[in-house]
Amino acid sequence: MGHAQGVALDSASADLGLGEQNVSAVVVLYKDHSLAGLRFAQSRGVPHLSISSGIFEIAPEIARFMHAPTASAIVLGYEWLVGATTVPALQLVKSFSQVDEIRIGALVDEEDTGGPAVAADFEHLNHLLPAALTLRDGIWLWREGDDAKTVFSALDGTEINAAGFSSIDVTGLAAATGARSVQFNLGQGVSSSRRKGGALSTEILLDISGLDHAGQALHTRHAVVHPGGAAPLTGMGIALILERLLGLDGKPPVAPGLYFPYQILNASHYLAHLAQEGGEVLDLASS
Repeated sequence: MGHAQGVALDSASADLGLGEQNVSAVVVLYKDHSLAGLRFAQSRGVPHLSISSGIFEIAPEIARFMHAPTASAIVLGYEWLVGATTVPALQLVKSFSQVDEIRIGALVDEEDTGGPAVAADFEHLNHLLPAALTLRDGIWLWREGDDAKTVFSALDGTEINAAGFSSIDVTGLAAATGARSVQFNLGQGVSSSRRKGGALSTEILLDISGLDHAGQALHTRHAVVHPGGAAPLTGMGIALILERLLGLDGKPPVAPGLYFPYQILNASHYLAHLAQEGGEVLDLASS
């Protein structure tokens, strides 16, 4: 990585075994069941970003923030691929005067499996939460069983068998847009690029319905894609959030508070980096 140092952390120690070593921020890339990283970040007054908790298990983190709201900036980075869904979606809804429904379909290539930490986190989530938090006609509910099963079209039009997934994207987008229906569906299979004989990719399909600024019905369909799979998008989101948290972009560091990634990421900056990294947001259909 360059300028990196490996350190064995002690999660049972208040200072994680780091002693007086200077730390500017804490980023947790796996499920930290003890919240050791968060406690340490608050004690040092440095930003904290975690990306692997489930939507159903954030209460301990919220409680720590509520008891020390001025200690540090805490980012709930559990959005799908750390902002890759919400940042583009919130740019796309600018074409609407009213958002009625947002449907998200994430396609993970079956060869894009990640490492053992990713596998362990998904096993943890799937074991504890088979139901999917969904906003339907203004009512929050948990989809399970047959109600959680669905199909969405991949980038190339192939139908993908999917299931509802409790991503925190749903709650953030509902609050930010006022949409009455928001759902997130996750499917695994062959990505559109690999189906054409190329390398694997990651795909996020965004279907948005509502009214345009003239009051007419509007439906848009876009895809966020990256030819490198899920890891590059995740890494880019983490890097851009850290840059913003610490003020490395020349702007003041983020003040203490509780944030979604999209609340601190600059959308234009994010989308420019997405393009530089080889990703893009494709307009699939608009009517």
